[in-house]
Amino acid sequence: MKILVTGGLGLIGHNVVQRLEAQGHDVVITDTRTNYGIIPQSEVDYLMTERLKKISGNNIYHIDITDADNVDWLVNKHQPEVLIHMASFPRQKVVNANPAWGSRVMSEGLINVCESAKKHRVSRVVYISSSMVYGDFDDQVKEDYNCRPIGQYSILKLTGEDIVKDYHRRGAFDYAIIRPSAVYGPLDVEDRVVAKFMLTAMRGGVLRVNGAGETLDFTYVDDAADGIVAAATLEHARNDTYNITKSHSVSLLEAAEMIVKIVGQGTIECRDKDADFPSRGALNINKARTVLGYNPRVDVEEGFQNYYKWSSESSYWQSTLKDKHHD
Repeated sequence: MKILVTGGLGLIGHNVVQRLEAQGHDVVITDTRTNYGIIPQSEVDYLMTERLKKISGNNIYHIDITDADNVDWLVNKHQPEVLIHMASFPRQKVVNANPAWGSRVMSEGLINVCESAKKHRVSRVVYISSSMVYGDFDDQVKEDYNCRPIGQYSILKLTGEDIVKDYHRRGAFDYAIIRPSAVYGPLDVEDRVVAKFMLTAMRGGVLRVNGAGETLDFTYVDDAADGIVAAATLEHARNDTYNITKSHSVSLLEAAEMIVKIVGQGTIECRDKDADFPSRGALNINKARTVLGYNPRVDVEEGFQNYYKWSSESSYWQSTLKDKHHD
């Protein structure tokens, strides 16, 4: 199949592209390679170079999804059968730092993509949402849970789900909606919880835990990518929503303790819960198991070990950590 992936050079995106290419699909990517005004440019440049090594890179474009004309040109030029929409602001902190820009990307950009998909008869749009749409929830929440998002990032993600469903209602295209949770793994940016904990420990610093008892359904990036590829390519996976997670909640304190043990250094400081983030448990993935054949394989300890091994062997991080120690 011809498949267009927006945000195809992101952490999850480049792993999705790698799997699609391995299956023989013809993959087109657009990605702005932005640092969101938050991530050091040197880090972004390094990660993009490394991610590109894992894919063929035959059809990569630098088109911003807020640019309706160029989005339409891209979809018209390549005529994809499936469009996997991953281009987005990646988390709450980044939207909070620039909510107007976040809204343009996550709402207007999505509409531009959907309009072009409708116009050029894309068969299926796969929309990458977030477990954050649920708001506060306990373990084993299913996809039909009454969503009560907290914060603009999750509100925009849930609105995006409704926009995609409305295009389907009007006969534009079929869809699949994916709700991942706390995805981590090699080639991630530091500005996420697992990476931040790991690299802080490697510096011998203090891991600051915002709410010791708060839990997350940490999901290894390979598992998340497998679920997305299945939702994009299986004929019977149309017009439904899927939790794509490990389905196992781990407290932030447990995660920090595990990382300190793996690294062999670092200390932990527990602070109050961050009011901008909901209290979350593990998601129920029975639907994804049944419909998609989804079977997450990497548990948290193994995933953290994999991430530590990559960080220890990364030329960028070894150089950066040495500089920090020198200072």
